[in-house]
Amino acid sequence: MDLDTRQLRYFITVAEHLSFTEAANKLFIAQSAVSQQIADLEEKVGVKLFIRSKRSVQLTPAGAVFLQEATKILNRAAEAIDKARQTESGVIGSLSIGFLATHVRSFLPDVIKRFRELYPKVELNLNHYPSKMLKEALESKEFDIGFTSPAGLHRIEGIQIQPILKDPYCIVTHKNHPLASQSSIKLSDLSDEPFIIHNRHDSPIGSYDYIVKLCESSGFIPRIVSQPRFVDTVLILVEAEIGIAVLPRSFKLMSDANLRFLEIETEEDKYFELVVAWKKMNVNPSIPIFLQVLSQLHPGFQPPAT
Repeated sequence: MDLDTRQLRYFITVAEHLSFTEAANKLFIAQSAVSQQIADLEEKVGVKLFIRSKRSVQLTPAGAVFLQEATKILNRAAEAIDKARQTESGVIGSLSIGFLATHVRSFLPDVIKRFRELYPKVELNLNHYPSKMLKEALESKEFDIGFTSPAGLHRIEGIQIQPILKDPYCIVTHKNHPLASQSSIKLSDLSDEPFIIHNRHDSPIGSYDYIVKLCESSGFIPRIVSQPRFVDTVLILVEAEIGIAVLPRSFKLMSDANLRFLEIETEEDKYFELVVAWKKMNVNPSIPIFLQVLSQLHPGFQPPAT
């Protein structure tokens, strides 16, 4: 048996007013049409829903129970429509985001907090990935949005990339280092220094080679004494005074007070670039509204035109 939501609405209106005339006026239809729809509904249900007389209309006991259930059905139908529309607009659903933890600390926590305030019904799945795994997960659609370096992203089919920030590279030394009191330094002054560089296979694509080439352009080949797998270890080894390092300035946010970050004196800007990336064909409607919140709180990002 198929219940017509229009008939349920007519029934509820009659039950609320206990008058076919008033219900017809409320519904802006003829009284005969209301009466016919109620008769058809009673035939479908198989019971009388109203006791009618010339002077009054009353619900039968079965009609009173049916009123409660019919109201629930219409409310659930309205709720289903509302949820479908909200899902289509992106305010209900889920969004998976991968990121390089250190480089997003200056802005992503505020963006996430604001997004959750505006869209509490969107479930956020947030994970820190190494650069290589982050790009692989983005390509395989394990998450919707990635905050990472741009190197290698253009090889991913259908990728959309927007710049977020440029993070200047710095020389990282222990506070006891003879050069630690300087605000800036020339790379050529470090030709005899022991270098600690994040392992080539685990660092963001190109960063190892970039640092080596940076030194070579200053006239020397860096004397690398350690290549730890995790970038956190680089900071620990510098703090242990095993050597110096070249890292983006954002690592200062997670460093110990014993470390110093010195600007590199150069004619060219030397920086680590962070971008936000997502698949163009990803139909998740929560993506554009997250990017809109990002643009409001992070002036370095401009969302794509829609």
